[in-house]
Amino acid sequence: MHAHARTAHGHEDLKKHVRIYISVFVALMFLTVLTVVVSYFHPPIAWAVAIALLIACTKGSLVALYFMHLISEVKVIYWTLGLCVVLFGVLMLLPTATEGNQSGVVHHNDRTVVGAVHAAHGDLGEHSETH
Repeated sequence: MHAHARTAHGHEDLKKHVRIYISVFVALMFLTVLTVVVSYFHPPIAWAVAIALLIACTKGSLVALYFMHLISEVKVIYWTLGLCVVLFGVLMLLPTATEGNQSGVVHHNDRTVVGAVHAAHGDLGEHSETH
């Protein structure tokens, strides 16, 4: 009797997992069709990119969480997301830590660029002289 109970429990557990996998598959197919349908509406580029990224992130999350079994790895996921946030912050601060021209004018050819800008605007006063 005990072996029969374990088998019944295993069978119900298997049915539960199959239902979840089929539901995820149906959701992925729906999101794929939704992507195609949205493309026929020709939304503005910014909206099209935002919608496409939202759908793609949702589909990627479903695949990672259920098919890659990451839904039960909560602690590892939070550490990985935390590391991504820290590295993103480092990458965003990196340009401020490097040497560079903050004004956008090229230093190696400074006179030519500034002279050309002033000439284009008709302001050749004191900037037209050669140093």
